[in-house]
Amino acid sequence: MADTIDETYGGIEVWRGSVNAWECDHMGHMNVRFYVARAMEGMVGVADALGLHGTFHAHANATLLVKDQHIRFLREARPGAPLHMVAGILDVSDSEARILQLIVHSGSGELAASLQTVVSHVTAQEERPFAWSTATRSRAEAFAVSVPDRAAPRSLSPMSSPGFANLSEAVRLGLVRLSAGAITPQDCDAFGRMRPETFIARVSDGVPALAAAFREGASGVDRSANVGGAVIEYRLSHRAWPRAGDRFEIRSGLAGIDARTQKVVHWMLDPVSGEAWGTAEAIAVALDLKARKMIPNSAADQSRLRPRITPGLTM
Repeated sequence: MADTIDETYGGIEVWRGSVNAWECDHMGHMNVRFYVARAMEGMVGVADALGLHGTFHAHANATLLVKDQHIRFLREARPGAPLHMVAGILDVSDSEARILQLIVHSGSGELAASLQTVVSHVTAQEERPFAWSTATRSRAEAFAVSVPDRAAPRSLSPMSSPGFANLSEAVRLGLVRLSAGAITPQDCDAFGRMRPETFIARVSDGVPALAAAFREGASGVDRSANVGGAVIEYRLSHRAWPRAGDRFEIRSGLAGIDARTQKVVHWMLDPVSGEAWGTAEAIAVALDLKARKMIPNSAADQSRLRPRITPGLTM
Protein backbone atom coordinates (compact mmCIF):
# COMPACT_ATOMS: atom_id res chain seq x y z
CA MET A 1 0.00 0.00 0.00
CA ALA A 2 2.90 2.37 0.67
CA ASP A 3 3.46 2.98 -3.07
CA THR A 4 -0.19 3.71 -3.97
CA ILE A 5 -0.46 7.29 -5.26
CA ASP A 6 -3.67 9.05 -4.24
CA GLU A 7 -5.31 10.61 -7.31
CA THR A 8 -7.36 13.16 -5.33
CA TYR A 9 -4.92 14.52 -2.77
CA GLY A 10 -1.50 13.40 -4.03
CA GLY A 11 1.03 11.72 -1.79
CA ILE A 12 0.92 8.03 -0.99
CA GLU A 13 -1.42 5.85 0.99
CA VAL A 14 0.13 4.85 4.33
CA TRP A 15 -2.82 3.45 6.29
CA ARG A 16 -6.31 2.01 5.75
CA GLY A 17 -8.92 0.75 8.23
CA SER A 18 -12.10 1.83 10.00
CA VAL A 19 -13.43 3.29 13.25
CA ASN A 20 -14.00 0.81 16.08
CA ALA A 21 -16.84 1.42 18.52
CA TRP A 22 -14.40 1.31 21.45
CA GLU A 23 -12.43 4.19 19.87
CA CYS A 24 -15.43 6.52 20.16
CA ASP A 25 -16.18 8.70 23.16
CA HIS A 26 -19.42 9.85 24.78
CA MET A 27 -19.91 12.31 21.89
CA GLY A 28 -20.38 9.37 19.52
CA HIS A 29 -17.35 9.98 17.33
CA MET A 30 -13.73 8.81 17.20
CA ASN A 31 -11.80 10.34 20.07
CA VAL A 32 -8.94 12.71 19.29
CA ARG A 33 -6.31 10.30 20.66
CA PHE A 34 -7.00 7.82 17.87
CA TYR A 35 -6.42 10.39 15.14
CA VAL A 36 -2.92 10.87 16.53
CA ALA A 37 -2.47 7.12 17.02
CA ARG A 38 -3.43 6.58 13.37
CA ALA A 39 -1.00 9.31 12.33
CA MET A 40 1.84 7.59 14.17
CA GLU A 41 0.96 4.27 12.55
CA GLY A 42 0.98 6.00 9.18
CA MET A 43 4.33 7.60 10.05
CA VAL A 44 5.93 4.17 9.67
CA GLY A 45 4.81 4.17 6.04
CA VAL A 46 6.16 7.70 5.60
CA ALA A 47 9.55 6.58 6.96
CA ASP A 48 9.62 3.63 4.56
CA ALA A 49 8.82 5.96 1.64
CA LEU A 50 11.86 8.02 2.65
CA GLY A 51 14.02 4.89 2.63
CA LEU A 52 14.22 4.80 6.45
CA HIS A 53 13.18 1.17 6.88
CA GLY A 54 13.09 -0.09 10.46
CA THR A 55 13.17 3.44 11.89
CA PHE A 56 10.58 2.55 14.53
CA HIS A 57 12.04 -0.84 15.48
CA ALA A 58 13.18 -1.14 19.11
CA HIS A 59 16.84 -1.66 18.08
CA ALA A 60 16.99 1.09 15.44
CA ASN A 61 19.94 3.46 15.55
CA ALA A 62 17.88 6.41 14.30
CA THR A 63 14.22 7.35 14.42
CA LEU A 64 11.74 10.18 13.79
CA LEU A 65 10.80 12.13 16.91
CA VAL A 66 7.64 14.25 16.89
CA LYS A 67 8.27 17.86 17.88
CA ASP A 68 5.07 19.63 16.90
CA GLN A 69 1.67 18.76 15.49
CA HIS A 70 -1.21 20.76 14.03
CA ILE A 71 -4.57 19.04 13.51
CA ARG A 72 -7.77 20.14 11.75
CA PHE A 73 -10.82 17.98 12.46
CA LEU A 74 -12.97 18.39 9.37
CA ARG A 75 -15.71 15.75 9.40
CA GLU A 76 -16.74 13.39 12.18
CA ALA A 77 -15.65 9.76 12.02
CA ARG A 78 -18.30 7.59 13.69
CA PRO A 79 -18.37 3.84 14.49
CA GLY A 80 -17.88 1.65 11.45
CA ALA A 81 -16.71 4.45 9.16
CA PRO A 82 -14.08 3.22 6.66
CA LEU A 83 -11.03 5.51 6.56
CA HIS A 84 -7.66 5.71 4.87
CA MET A 85 -4.66 8.01 5.12
CA VAL A 86 -2.47 9.64 2.50
CA ALA A 87 0.75 11.46 3.28
CA GLY A 88 3.50 13.58 1.78
CA ILE A 89 6.29 16.01 2.65
CA LEU A 90 5.57 19.74 2.97
CA ASP A 91 9.12 20.92 3.66
CA VAL A 92 12.52 19.64 4.77
CA SER A 93 15.38 21.30 6.65
CA ASP A 94 18.77 19.90 7.66
CA SER A 95 17.42 17.38 10.19
CA GLU A 96 13.68 18.07 10.32
CA ALA A 97 10.66 17.61 8.07
CA ARG A 98 7.05 18.77 8.10
CA ILE A 99 4.79 15.91 7.08
CA LEU A 100 1.20 16.22 5.87
CA GLN A 101 -1.18 13.37 6.68
CA LEU A 102 -4.78 13.43 5.46
CA ILE A 103 -7.33 11.06 6.99
CA VAL A 104 -10.02 10.45 4.36
CA HIS A 105 -13.51 8.97 4.51
CA SER A 106 -12.97 6.13 2.05
CA GLY A 107 -16.57 5.97 0.83
CA SER A 108 -17.08 9.66 0.02
CA GLY A 109 -13.52 10.93 -0.38
CA GLU A 110 -14.25 13.70 2.13
CA LEU A 111 -11.52 14.69 4.55
CA ALA A 112 -11.99 13.60 8.15
CA ALA A 113 -8.87 15.35 9.42
CA SER A 114 -5.55 16.83 8.38
CA LEU A 115 -2.35 16.65 10.40
CA GLN A 116 0.87 18.58 9.92
CA THR A 117 3.60 16.94 11.97
CA VAL A 118 7.13 18.24 12.43
CA VAL A 119 9.57 15.40 13.02
CA SER A 120 13.24 15.49 13.89
CA HIS A 121 15.70 12.89 12.55
CA VAL A 122 17.45 11.80 15.76
CA THR A 123 19.55 9.07 17.30
CA ALA A 124 17.07 6.62 18.77
CA GLN A 125 18.28 6.67 22.37
CA GLU A 126 20.02 10.01 22.90
CA GLU A 127 17.53 12.00 20.78
CA ARG A 128 20.44 13.83 19.12
CA PRO A 129 19.43 15.42 15.79
CA PHE A 130 21.51 14.62 12.74
CA ALA A 131 21.25 15.46 9.05
CA TRP A 132 19.23 13.56 6.49
CA SER A 133 21.22 11.62 3.93
CA THR A 134 21.34 12.81 0.32
CA ALA A 135 19.20 9.80 -0.68
CA THR A 136 16.54 10.62 1.92
CA ARG A 137 16.38 14.28 0.85
CA SER A 138 15.99 13.18 -2.76
CA ARG A 139 13.12 10.88 -1.82
CA ALA A 140 11.52 13.67 0.21
CA GLU A 141 11.59 15.99 -2.81
CA ALA A 142 9.85 13.34 -4.91
CA PHE A 143 7.30 12.88 -2.11
CA ALA A 144 6.40 16.62 -1.95
CA VAL A 145 2.74 17.66 -1.56
CA SER A 146 0.80 20.83 -0.80
CA VAL A 147 -1.96 21.42 1.74
CA PRO A 148 -5.49 21.36 0.27
CA ASP A 149 -7.36 24.61 0.94
CA ARG A 150 -9.98 22.69 2.94
CA ALA A 151 -7.28 21.29 5.24
CA ALA A 152 -5.25 24.46 5.86
CA PRO A 153 -4.79 25.83 9.41
CA ARG A 154 -7.55 28.23 10.33
CA SER A 155 -7.42 29.59 13.88
CA LEU A 156 -4.10 28.21 15.14
CA SER A 157 -0.74 28.85 13.50
CA PRO A 158 1.48 25.78 13.09
CA MET A 159 4.53 28.04 12.78
CA SER A 160 4.38 30.15 15.96
CA SER A 161 6.89 29.48 18.74
CA PRO A 162 5.53 28.00 22.00
CA GLY A 163 5.75 30.24 25.05
CA PHE A 164 6.92 29.81 28.64
CA ALA A 165 5.25 27.10 30.72
CA ASN A 166 6.03 25.49 34.09
CA LEU A 167 4.19 24.45 37.23
CA SER A 168 4.85 27.59 39.26
CA GLU A 169 3.53 29.72 36.40
CA ALA A 170 0.45 27.50 36.12
CA VAL A 171 -0.24 28.02 39.83
CA ARG A 172 0.32 31.76 39.54
CA LEU A 173 -2.12 31.98 36.63
CA GLY A 174 -4.72 29.89 38.45
CA LEU A 175 -4.95 27.25 35.73
CA VAL A 176 -7.35 24.38 36.40
CA ARG A 177 -5.76 21.05 37.38
CA LEU A 178 -7.44 19.08 34.64
CA SER A 179 -5.96 15.62 35.13
CA ALA A 180 -3.00 13.92 36.79
CA GLY A 181 -1.38 10.52 36.99
CA ALA A 182 1.61 8.56 35.77
CA ILE A 183 2.90 7.31 32.45
CA THR A 184 2.46 3.55 32.16
CA PRO A 185 4.43 1.03 30.05
CA GLN A 186 1.37 0.81 27.77
CA ASP A 187 1.71 4.56 27.12
CA CYS A 188 5.24 4.15 25.74
CA ASP A 189 6.74 3.36 22.33
CA ALA A 190 9.45 0.88 21.34
CA PHE A 191 12.14 3.22 22.74
CA GLY A 192 10.45 3.66 26.11
CA ARG A 193 9.23 7.20 25.46
CA MET A 194 5.65 8.34 25.89
CA ARG A 195 3.73 7.89 22.64
CA PRO A 196 2.55 11.22 21.12
CA GLU A 197 -1.15 10.34 21.42
CA THR A 198 -0.85 10.03 25.21
CA PHE A 199 -0.73 13.81 25.71
CA ILE A 200 -3.92 14.52 23.79
CA ALA A 201 -5.55 11.44 25.38
CA ARG A 202 -4.92 12.63 28.93
CA VAL A 203 -6.23 16.09 28.04
CA SER A 204 -9.35 14.49 26.56
CA ASP A 205 -9.88 12.46 29.74
CA GLY A 206 -10.03 15.65 31.79
CA VAL A 207 -12.02 17.87 29.45
CA PRO A 208 -15.52 16.88 30.73
CA ALA A 209 -14.68 18.39 34.13
CA LEU A 210 -13.44 21.58 32.50
CA ALA A 211 -16.52 21.75 30.26
CA ALA A 212 -18.79 21.32 33.28
CA ALA A 213 -17.05 24.21 35.02
CA PHE A 214 -17.44 26.41 31.94
CA ARG A 215 -21.16 25.58 31.72
CA GLU A 216 -21.95 26.68 35.27
CA GLY A 217 -24.63 29.35 35.09
CA ALA A 218 -25.03 28.94 31.32
CA SER A 219 -27.98 30.64 29.67
CA GLY A 220 -29.38 31.01 26.19
CA VAL A 221 -28.72 27.40 25.19
CA ASP A 222 -30.49 24.24 26.24
CA ARG A 223 -27.60 22.43 27.97
CA SER A 224 -29.37 19.11 27.96
CA ALA A 225 -28.05 15.62 27.45
CA ASN A 226 -28.23 16.32 23.72
CA VAL A 227 -25.52 18.97 23.88
CA GLY A 228 -21.85 18.07 23.93
CA GLY A 229 -18.63 19.48 22.58
CA ALA A 230 -16.03 18.91 19.92
CA VAL A 231 -12.56 20.14 19.08
CA ILE A 232 -12.16 21.42 15.53
CA GLU A 233 -8.48 22.40 15.62
CA TYR A 234 -5.48 21.47 17.76
CA ARG A 235 -1.81 22.39 18.07
CA LEU A 236 0.55 20.36 20.27
CA SER A 237 4.20 20.96 21.08
CA HIS A 238 6.28 18.17 22.67
CA ARG A 239 9.07 19.64 24.80
CA ALA A 240 10.35 16.54 26.62
CA TRP A 241 9.50 12.85 26.65
CA PRO A 242 8.39 11.20 29.90
CA ARG A 243 8.95 7.47 30.36
CA ALA A 244 7.07 4.78 32.23
CA GLY A 245 6.88 5.72 35.91
CA ASP A 246 7.14 9.48 35.32
CA ARG A 247 4.30 11.54 36.73
CA PHE A 248 2.31 14.24 34.96
CA GLU A 249 -0.42 16.73 35.60
CA ILE A 250 -2.30 18.85 33.12
CA ARG A 251 -3.18 22.46 33.89
CA SER A 252 -5.63 24.22 31.60
CA GLY A 253 -7.24 27.58 31.09
CA LEU A 254 -9.55 29.52 28.81
CA ALA A 255 -7.62 31.75 26.39
CA GLY A 256 -10.50 33.25 24.42
CA ILE A 257 -14.14 33.04 23.32
CA ASP A 258 -16.19 34.38 20.43
CA ALA A 259 -19.61 33.78 18.91
CA ARG A 260 -18.64 30.32 17.62
CA THR A 261 -15.67 28.93 19.51
CA GLN A 262 -13.65 28.73 22.69
CA LYS A 263 -9.85 28.64 22.74
CA VAL A 264 -8.39 26.48 25.52
CA VAL A 265 -4.71 26.02 26.43
CA HIS A 266 -3.31 22.90 28.11
CA TRP A 267 0.08 22.42 29.78
CA MET A 268 1.33 18.89 30.51
CA LEU A 269 3.76 19.32 33.40
CA ASP A 270 6.21 17.25 35.43
CA PRO A 271 5.10 17.72 39.08
CA VAL A 272 8.57 16.68 40.27
CA SER A 273 10.71 19.15 38.30
CA GLY A 274 7.92 21.60 37.50
CA GLU A 275 8.99 21.71 33.86
CA ALA A 276 6.72 21.18 30.85
CA TRP A 277 6.47 17.84 29.09
CA GLY A 278 4.36 19.54 26.44
CA THR A 279 1.90 22.32 25.71
CA ALA A 280 -1.19 22.56 23.50
CA GLU A 281 -3.98 24.84 22.36
CA ALA A 282 -7.37 23.82 21.06
CA ILE A 283 -10.37 25.42 19.37
CA ALA A 284 -13.59 23.92 20.74
CA VAL A 285 -17.28 24.27 19.90
CA ALA A 286 -20.57 23.22 21.46
CA LEU A 287 -22.17 20.38 19.51
CA ASP A 288 -25.82 19.43 19.06
CA LEU A 289 -25.56 15.65 19.43
CA LYS A 290 -28.80 14.99 17.53
CA ALA A 291 -28.30 17.30 14.57
CA ARG A 292 -24.48 16.87 14.73
CA LYS A 293 -24.10 20.61 14.22
CA MET A 294 -22.20 23.34 15.99
CA ILE A 295 -24.17 25.47 18.49
CA PRO A 296 -23.21 29.18 18.65
CA ASN A 297 -22.12 30.74 21.94
CA SER A 298 -24.87 33.09 23.10
CA ALA A 299 -24.03 36.68 23.99
CA ALA A 300 -24.92 35.87 27.60
CA ASP A 301 -22.54 32.91 27.71
CA GLN A 302 -19.77 34.95 26.14
CA SER A 303 -20.23 37.60 28.82
CA ARG A 304 -20.28 34.94 31.55
CA LEU A 305 -17.08 33.27 30.34
CA ARG A 306 -14.95 36.30 29.49
CA PRO A 307 -14.00 36.91 33.16
CA ARG A 308 -12.60 33.33 33.19
CA ILE A 309 -10.16 34.08 30.37
CA THR A 310 -6.52 34.03 31.49
CA PRO A 311 -4.98 37.10 29.80
CA GLY A 312 -1.99 36.30 27.62
CA LEU A 313 -2.26 32.53 28.09
CA THR A 314 -0.39 30.70 25.35
CA MET A 315 0.70 27.15 24.67
